[in-house]
Amino acid sequence: AKKIAETITFVQLQEMFNNAKENITDWTVTSAVNKQMSKGTAWNILFVSLKPETMTHPMAIKNMIWEFGDHLPEQLKIKKQTKVSRHVDVTHQEPNF
Repeated sequence: AKKIAETITFVQLQEMFNNAKENITDWTVTSAVNKQMSKGTAWNILFVSLKPETMTHPMAIKNMIWEFGDHLPEQLKIKKQTKVSRHVDVTHQEPNF
């Protein structure tokens, strides 16, 4: 979220919020930003502060992306690096009681 927040534009943030509004069906899910509130509450707090002058507050932008980043335009999403899981042989012995 921090890397995206450094380069995202106001229009792209608006698009993210529009996508979130269309795609989120359960607004009662716990917020990613604050575990004591729902996504709906986070929306009410963060969407109200979406103004061009907000673009000077990196923390606000980071929180917006952290909460609703799943709904970013595809070109902005950072591809998660998948870890190659190696097979590890586990040695097991029954406990001796």
